[in-house]
Amino acid sequence: MSSSPPAVLEVASLAKSYPVRGGRTEAVAGVSFDVAPGEFVCLVGPSGCGKTTLLRCLAGLLAPSAGEVRLAGAPVRRPPPQMGFVSQDYSNSMLPWLKVDKNVTFPLRHKGIGARRRAELAAEALRVVGLSEFARHYPWQLSGGMQQRVAIARALAYQPEILLMDEPFASVDAQTRGELEDLLLDVWATYGVTTVFVTHDIDESVYLADRVIVLSRRPSTVARQVTVGLPRPRDQISTKELPEFTRLRTEVMRTIAQVGGGGPASSEHRAPPGSSRVAASP
Repeated sequence: MSSSPPAVLEVASLAKSYPVRGGRTEAVAGVSFDVAPGEFVCLVGPSGCGKTTLLRCLAGLLAPSAGEVRLAGAPVRRPPPQMGFVSQDYSNSMLPWLKVDKNVTFPLRHKGIGARRRAELAAEALRVVGLSEFARHYPWQLSGGMQQRVAIARALAYQPEILLMDEPFASVDAQTRGELEDLLLDVWATYGVTTVFVTHDIDESVYLADRVIVLSRRPSTVARQVTVGLPRPRDQISTKELPEFTRLRTEVMRTIAQVGGGGPASSEHRAPPGSSRVAASP
């Protein structure tokens, strides 16, 4: 009887609170879950539930008030070298005075990688995201979707064991978002990098993930974990036509509506006319 591989990321009773006048406000309260090697996990939840706060604790960018994060068995107390991070604010994450290839190689200096190897890693990462011909452009010469591809390339060149992504496609149009989702799945399938992805888009979470973790309203806890058994590779049309996709989408949406204090028909979770997407938070 084979046993499951040990978790690469362990989150144990994690809590985070902030001082406010007259006391403290609690953002995250006792969140626990594990992520297996190579797994793609999405975090969703009601608006303001603390998804980004939780992700920043996982990344070592914020110290938890209680509990622990462990990566490959070691406590995370600062950003670990095995971890890559892609933020929503892709434009401000670029250094505008550096060309695209230099933006990609910039973090590699801190890993002690030589200039030749840095250039090789950047060239390969830009090839994977389809931006080889834009290597010598400046970020401000690229569209928003292309800038986010640069951010993904930079994370790939870093060769992380785990990739954390904070609503990375929230600021692009619907068509570009679909293209970036498919690019990310191609990259994930090719490199097998463990991924934790925060999103407010329920359709996106079901489309991308092996498992969707639904957080409660603030202070957030794990309200439900939904296993996504949709076949891979996935496709924007055929996958979303599957009855199982609709069932999973509804399950996640209903859970968010319940833990967020609204009903299943809450306007916060209802897709706009003509849209198949459902937002978990604005």
